[in-house]
Amino acid sequence: MHISAKADYATRALLELARTPARPLTCEAIADSQQIPFRFLKSVVGELRRAGLVRSQRGCEGGYWLGRPADEITLLDVSRVVDGELLTLRGEALAALDYPGAAGRLPDLWRRIESDAAAVLGGVTVASLLPAEDALTAAAGRAPAGKGAA
Repeated sequence: MHISAKADYATRALLELARTPARPLTCEAIADSQQIPFRFLKSVVGELRRAGLVRSQRGCEGGYWLGRPADEITLLDVSRVVDGELLTLRGEALAALDYPGAAGRLPDLWRRIESDAAAVLGGVTVASLLPAEDALTAAAGRAPAGKGAA
C-alpha cells in the first residue's frame, strides 16, 4: 500500500487545525509548523475545503478551520478526499478485477487488503491522533459557528 504525500500532508494540516480550533490558521502557518511545501499544501487544503473537511474565511482575520469536529473526521475520509480509491492496481479500482485460472483467487486477496486498510483508517479520527493536551483544547474550543464561507 502506498501512502501519498497528499494524504500525509492533508492529515498533518487537519491535525494542526484541530489543535487550535478557536482561531483560523493560514496555509503559511500550517506549512511552516509542519515543514510542508506551501504550494503543495495550498492545493491539498483546497481539496479538503471542497470536500467540507475544512472551511475558510478570507481577510486579515481569515484562514482555515476544521469543517467538522475532529472526532468526526477519519483518516479514511482524508485519504478518499485527496487520493480517491484507497487501493488500486495499476491505477484501476479493485471492484471489477478478475483473473483467469490459477490466479483467480488473487483479486479477492487484494480486495480483502483494501477492506482491512479501510477498516483501520476508518477507525482512526483526527482527534484520536492529537496529544492529550491538544485533544482537550480541541474538544473545548470548537470554531465559532457561522464563521467561514470563503
